[in-house]
Amino acid sequence: IRDISVTSSGLSSINKTIKCESGLLAERLCAIFCNIIVFPACGGEITNIDLTKDLSEKQILEIRELWLEHHVLSFPNQSLNDDDLERFTLCFGSFGDDPFIAPIVGRKNIIAVKRTADEKVPIFADNWHTDWSFQKNPPAGTCLFGKIIPNQGGDTLFANQHLALEKMPSSLRKKLEGKQAIHSALVPYSPGGGYGDKDREMGRSMDIRASDEAYLKQLHPIIKQHPETKREGIYGTIGYIIGIDGMDNQEAMNLLMELSAWQCQEEFVYNHKWKKDMLIMWDNRSVLHRATGGYEGQERLLHRTTIAAYGY
Repeated sequence: IRDISVTSSGLSSINKTIKCESGLLAERLCAIFCNIIVFPACGGEITNIDLTKDLSEKQILEIRELWLEHHVLSFPNQSLNDDDLERFTLCFGSFGDDPFIAPIVGRKNIIAVKRTADEKVPIFADNWHTDWSFQKNPPAGTCLFGKIIPNQGGDTLFANQHLALEKMPSSLRKKLEGKQAIHSALVPYSPGGGYGDKDREMGRSMDIRASDEAYLKQLHPIIKQHPETKREGIYGTIGYIIGIDGMDNQEAMNLLMELSAWQCQEEFVYNHKWKKDMLIMWDNRSVLHRATGGYEGQERLLHRTTIAAYGY
């Protein structure tokens, strides 16, 4: 962990305590943040900023730079309402298109990721994925705010796909270079899929609306350049990826399983532990993520928005 702490006694007097390799980063943060903790694989926690207030252009720029650098940012102790969540999201782009899950009442761009205390269906989104990769222009980012958080379990895992590519054996990379993955929502969101008709009958509390639109397919390169940083990474994983263009299905599945085993190893993963009133934002172009359980008998509720694609 790299810990950068900055304390200010006034606008003209700043005392700095720096414990990391990046002095320039600390200098850049002095006027805005008092503390940032950066984790090894990806992720950073930022404190002493009030997201219930309008952000300045400089603050927005700094957050965006840190987001692009660390891929996942968390902001604890934020008493946000839905207006605040939407305003924060719009600082970084327009709202994304969220299919298959109905928005909460009174909003068009916020969905509830929730689970009741007595719910028995499988945990939602507990397989590795990047949000809505089956779209032509998938969302650049996702914002998620913790409203009701269990006292144990419910971590979200993030896997850095730039790092996974950088450390990938050349033999595996050669198999992937130039390949286009076939993305589709059919496995989870078709009427017969994991969140389809049977799942609804079992009593899932989330308002998921499976449909035949899930059978549509979209191609994306497996090795893809980030549109802003230009850094190469692995895009997507088996699940939303159902095949590889031009490859026999069994051959493609074997390669995708090999890729899956590589890209989510522990050294690439940040384990995010939730607290009530914590906001996180992540870059779907840089990381995979998945939910975890471990909070049986407890309620969990988070509100989510997506940031539309840009930079292409």
